[in-house]
Formats: sequence, C-alpha cells, structure tokens
Amino acid sequence: MKSKTTAAWLAFLGGPFGLHRFYLFGSGDALAWLLPVPTLVGAYGVLRMGFLGQNDGLSWVLIPVLGFTIAGCCLMAIVFGLKTRAEWNTRFNPGVDPEHVAGGTHWGTIAVVVISLMVGATALLSGIAISFQSYFDDQVRAGREISQ
Repeated sequence: MKSKTTAAWLAFLGGPFGLHRFYLFGSGDALAWLLPVPTLVGAYGVLRMGFLGQNDGLSWVLIPVLGFTIAGCCLMAIVFGLKTRAEWNTRFNPGVDPEHVAGGTHWGTIAVVVISLMVGATALLSGIAISFQSYFDDQVRAGREISQ
C-alpha cells in the first residue's frame, strides 16, 4: 500500500532527489533518476556564488534551476495531498477498495500541503527574482558601456 501522506512528505523533503518517484514508481522510473541533475546543477550555482560572489553570471543562471526544481516538487506534494481517497487508491493502489485508508487525509497530510505551499512559493519567487535581477543588471551594464 502506498500512502498518500508518505508520498507527499517524500515529495516535499526528498523530491529534488526523486524520492517520491522511487516510492511511487520504483527504481525503473527515469524521471526519478533525472531529478537530482537540476538539483545538483542549482546547488553548484549556489556554491559558485558563495565562492565567486554575486557578479558571477553563470551562478545567476544556475541558481533559479534549483528554485524551480524545489517549487515543482512542492507542487507535487500539494497535488498528492489534495487528491481524494478514491483518486489516490485508483491511481497508486489498484485492486484495493477505493476508500482504503492508504489514500486518506489526516493532520500529517494537511501539514505537508501547508508547508509545501509556503516553501514552494518562496522557492519559485526567489528563482524568478534572481533571474530578473541578473537580467536587469546585465541590461544596465550594457547600457552603461554603450553610453560611454
């Protein structure tokens, strides 16, 4: 039996490394193996900015990848948490009663949905802000070079 609450928590806590996909679809899931790639690319951007400072152009491109990956995994946690019992059991627990307790919602499910909404929105908006800031910094720099 695959629990809706467990899948939602795995999507929130370990989603950027594909843990929720391994839980739901097994080790044969290609997306589960690919999810760590953008996570590690974005983490490299964070480390690069830490070592080279804010003027490093590549880190401004890489960091939003991490933010968007985290936001996407938080969205998956929200989607999992908001599925009805029948929808969950039909999709992930075929052959059991659609009203089986594995697809049920309780306080743990609600908590992960609320936390995922907060963290996911923060990650998404941070990624967008970093992207726009680097774009406008480059535009200002190019404008100054042209005017001189």
